[in-house]
Amino acid sequence: MSEQKVMNRWLVALGAMLIQLALGAIYAWSVFTPRLGAAGWTKTQTQVIFAAGLATFAIIMVLAGRMMPKFGPRKLAMAGGVTLGIGYLLGGLIAPTNFYAVLLFVGIIGGAGIGLAYVVPIAVGMRWFPDKKGMISGLAVAGFGFGATLWVKLAGSWGHLLAKTSLGTTWAIYGGAFLVMVLIGGVFMVFPPEGYKPKGWEPPKADDGSKKVVATADFTSSEMLKTPQFWMIWFTFLAGAGAGLMCIGLMKIFPPIALALKGNKGNISAIAGTAMGVFFALFNGLGRIGWGLIADRIGPKLSLVIMTGIQGGMLFLFPIMAGGEYTLYAAALLVGFNFGGNFALFPTITAGTFGTKNIGQNYGWVFLAYGVGGILFPIIGGKFIDMGLKSMNMTTLKLPFYIAGATCIAAAAIIAMMKAPKKA
Repeated sequence: MSEQKVMNRWLVALGAMLIQLALGAIYAWSVFTPRLGAAGWTKTQTQVIFAAGLATFAIIMVLAGRMMPKFGPRKLAMAGGVTLGIGYLLGGLIAPTNFYAVLLFVGIIGGAGIGLAYVVPIAVGMRWFPDKKGMISGLAVAGFGFGATLWVKLAGSWGHLLAKTSLGTTWAIYGGAFLVMVLIGGVFMVFPPEGYKPKGWEPPKADDGSKKVVATADFTSSEMLKTPQFWMIWFTFLAGAGAGLMCIGLMKIFPPIALALKGNKGNISAIAGTAMGVFFALFNGLGRIGWGLIADRIGPKLSLVIMTGIQGGMLFLFPIMAGGEYTLYAAALLVGFNFGGNFALFPTITAGTFGTKNIGQNYGWVFLAYGVGGILFPIIGGKFIDMGLKSMNMTTLKLPFYIAGATCIAAAAIIAMMKAPKKA
């Protein structure tokens, strides 16, 4: 090992960030919907494209994890970049306002490209940074979060692409950029030599029973799925991600109601927009890095207990805090920070519980909780808001926050009881 030249591992971190910046395009979809609406699309049609992209992303990610041992991380990442880039290029060049064409090229093909590449930087990064799993997970997924802001701003107030060109041209430009970025980042997506350890680092030897869960062996996906620990992690991810996604959907609906009832005389729409577009969005990205760094200090298990517990408490307080401008900003900040933390902590606890060898395959199964939570909780939130607005019953309007808050607190209690699994 000492005679073998080893790549600088920080190049892996740089490549991971570059890839994830491109993949974050999926969360920039909302910047295109006004143009599509002007072209005659319904709101349902625009949301179908987004939902198709998310669903394809989650499903292909599971398959990509299984493909990684056969094809290797570099080829898988590059395949994802080519698929994502071609999807947007074809969507932009062929029929940018045809619903079925956009569904196929941007929604399904674009989502498949993201699914192929998403897990690669996480899996490779954890092999190179076994001493800083939380940090590398946080940096990688922070790129995904900040990528959404980058592509929204380039289309709008920074690059004015939509104003200066057409929707189709903007997608074609983005497709080319995604392809180049992922291909460059993919060059560094290689696993370290067998037995690699950072200088001066020794792996932890046992679970201390409170702060850190240490994998006793590397589990395959089939072995992992048979353990109660998988389902404890899965339920906690469903609760944390689902609650955050519900808040994203309600952040522009509930606060204006609460502000109006409290007699706020300011620009209610602008206040709610600032809470969502500035405080929630910014701290969603920062939470990915922040909670990743915290996990490296106290362990992902304890970090999840604290983060999910705080999120539960914040959701109970949110209906009250939404009635004041500055308390709303504080609530949006904390909910966003904790929501972002999910995407750093769950890859870390998956690796810490079931080993890093099969993290690419295993995290795909864990990530399905995000998709289930993203369907379940926003629907619950929307149903109660519709019922509350119809009857003008404030208690009904608050119920989705209480339900999500109670689920998060239950999840925190469940993950607190988790111990390291042992192979038969």
